[in-house]
Amino acid sequence: MDGNFAAFVVAAGAAAIGIAALLWAMRVTDGARGLVARSKDRIRELEDVIARADAVFGAHPGVVLIWAEDQPGANDADWGAPRMYGSPLALASLLRFSDSSIAADPAVRMLQGLSGFEATDATGGSTRLAPALARLRREGAPFSLTISTPAGVFIEIDGRTAGARAVVWVIDASVRGVEEGGARGRLDEARQVIARDPAAFLEVLAQAPFMSWRVSGGLKLEWANPPYLEVLEARSLEHAISRNMSLDQSISEQARRVIDSGQASDEVHPLSVRGERRAFRVHMIPVGGGAAGMAFDVTEAEIARETLARQSKAHDETLNSLAEGVAVFDAERRLVFFNRAFAEMWELDAAFLQEKPTHAAWLDALKQRRKLPAHANYPEWRAGELAHYQDVSDLRQDLWVLPDGRTLRIVRQRHPLGGLLLVFSDMTNELTLRSQYNALLGVQKAALDRLHEAIAVFGLDGRMKLSNASFAKLWGIAPDEIEADMAFDDVVEHCRHLFHDRTEWANIRARITDPSPEARQEFRGQMRRSDETVVDFLTRPLPDGATLVAFLDITDSQRVQNALHDRAEALEAADRLKTEFVQNVSYQLRNPLQAIHGNAEMLAQRLFGPLNDRQTDQVGAIIEASDTLTKLVENILDLASIEAGGVELDVSIVDLRTAFEDSVQLAASKARDAEVTIKIDVDPAIANFKGDEKRIRQILFHLLSNAYRASDRGDEITIGAHKIDGMVRVFVSDTGVGIPFESQAAAFDSFESGDRRGAGLGLALVRSFVEMHGGWVALQSEPGRGTTVSCHFPMLPKPSPPAPKPLPPLELKIRAA
Repeated sequence: MDGNFAAFVVAAGAAAIGIAALLWAMRVTDGARGLVARSKDRIRELEDVIARADAVFGAHPGVVLIWAEDQPGANDADWGAPRMYGSPLALASLLRFSDSSIAADPAVRMLQGLSGFEATDATGGSTRLAPALARLRREGAPFSLTISTPAGVFIEIDGRTAGARAVVWVIDASVRGVEEGGARGRLDEARQVIARDPAAFLEVLAQAPFMSWRVSGGLKLEWANPPYLEVLEARSLEHAISRNMSLDQSISEQARRVIDSGQASDEVHPLSVRGERRAFRVHMIPVGGGAAGMAFDVTEAEIARETLARQSKAHDETLNSLAEGVAVFDAERRLVFFNRAFAEMWELDAAFLQEKPTHAAWLDALKQRRKLPAHANYPEWRAGELAHYQDVSDLRQDLWVLPDGRTLRIVRQRHPLGGLLLVFSDMTNELTLRSQYNALLGVQKAALDRLHEAIAVFGLDGRMKLSNASFAKLWGIAPDEIEADMAFDDVVEHCRHLFHDRTEWANIRARITDPSPEARQEFRGQMRRSDETVVDFLTRPLPDGATLVAFLDITDSQRVQNALHDRAEALEAADRLKTEFVQNVSYQLRNPLQAIHGNAEMLAQRLFGPLNDRQTDQVGAIIEASDTLTKLVENILDLASIEAGGVELDVSIVDLRTAFEDSVQLAASKARDAEVTIKIDVDPAIANFKGDEKRIRQILFHLLSNAYRASDRGDEITIGAHKIDGMVRVFVSDTGVGIPFESQAAAFDSFESGDRRGAGLGLALVRSFVEMHGGWVALQSEPGRGTTVSCHFPMLPKPSPPAPKPLPPLELKIRAA
């Protein structure tokens, strides 16, 4: 391409100027009419030149851009305001590369679109359109470059100066048919080579690894190379020609179509070669009077193509099963694939998506439906999205916040076949859950900080995931020294100044990092630190694989426990001393009492002589007092024996009715005033039950004695037994003076007497005997209205409860948050 065409354009402009000058001359000059006629002829000639120039522009297979001489200097970002000439077909072809541009002028849009592609100059070096055009307009430097698009389209661009104007020719080679013309030229050249040496050409075909042959217009075999003969198992070329051997009927039919149409044909046919079915691509071309064919074994390629097709189908089915939306735009920026999730996510018309819209058209459709993030400058944002096709850096990920409240993550990847692959993930629920999770962690952290116990949570990797304020306070660690994901060994280093035992720390570490079931058990221990404090700790595995380690300073609790333990031991020792003292005193009192009682009885029996009335009364008082004191000593001994655990029950069948009657008579005979009514109320169903009859009679005697003491003349005492819920209730009720409310709580304690008229051992023995049977006692009394004492016995005596054990040590109880 040279500058003649530019000169022609300049000449057309000069002709227009000449026409204007002639018109002016005709108006200012009243010359001869011959001059006017000549001027009209010249005008017609110039108009013809302009018409021819327009026709040339319309037939030009490209676009011509001209920058006026009065336009300012240019830089890479300034495209100026060029005037554009050329055919509509060429303009439409070139404007398809302007999707990413936002300019209103079609010429500038076309230049912006083409500037995004790599180009090669006349020397084969890499260059760009924008800097070359800027140098042409600024310095007049000519250029010639070729742009190759990803789709295989070649754009030729030449820039020259015409006077003070800059002129650029842009030609789409696909419109002009450059490739086809070049191919024809190469074919003519090849024909000339063959014509000069046909034998060499046939020798090349004979040595070729593929089958080659020629048939006449009547489909008669005229020539074939050895691979063709080998497949047909022909002995020689003459043998194949004489028998007119053909590869397959379908190949013969292909040759007939080529001969009839005069057009080359390329088809794939299956053939059987040495018993194996294989695929051959047969290329057939028309030649003088017949056709020539070449067959290439494409079995592996066909297998690979089928495998690729199956894999592609499986890939598409896999993508369709994904919850993420997937879309693939090819090198021409058209939508060539999308999965179901993509269609459902954007809710676009299926017909629109099936038409393979461009990336820009897809964005525009989403904008019309208000499904894109809000942007102040949509054209600029759209151009940025489309610029990713030329972006050589790593493609970034974005979050799109849509007007309907959804948040989508978009991941961009370069597709292996050119273009972009976009993956859209709906992050709305994930972000909501993450926010809720972070809020929950904050609440848990605040809750842990309020605990008195020191808490730390470690992962299986031995790094601390969480701790509360009490942990740092307990171990004297500054808050800024606790780092995120701090290693267990680093935590121990901050704690070793208070506890130096490496073995104990190693045991705790094993519970944290060892995933075996044996190690994933709760572990407790105690640390005595160098500051004289005692710390209990435990490790507890959590469901997510982490381990909670809790520490509790029990120094004060330990001191209280020790004090309580010492106090309990002192009380036990005092009680033991009291019991021993009472036993010793009782035993020491028994012998003198027996001597007093025996001598008094001998005096009463007048073994030593007669007694007057006064002496008889005094002896009777001595005998009664000795009996009372003897009974008191026996009660003390019984109570001491019970407390010492030396009393066992002698269980047998007890006749309650008889026991009640005997006890009433014994108590009445001992009472000073028997003018009290006694009623016996025994349920016949429980006349007999198992128990220690001796202890039962003692219980009844003590209860009746207390009732007699509390009753006055005319009061009433009721003694009975009823069966209630599998238990036997034995009770003694009186209508006497009752027990003051403040004394009722201690009525069953040893040496406590509600009326101060006894030693206070009767009810204590009653409770002890009932509890030995596995039962319990109850008291109901109101001052001035009487008292009821109830003894609840099981139908079968149960073993008495074991003696109380010492207090257990305090235990650390921490529940995981």
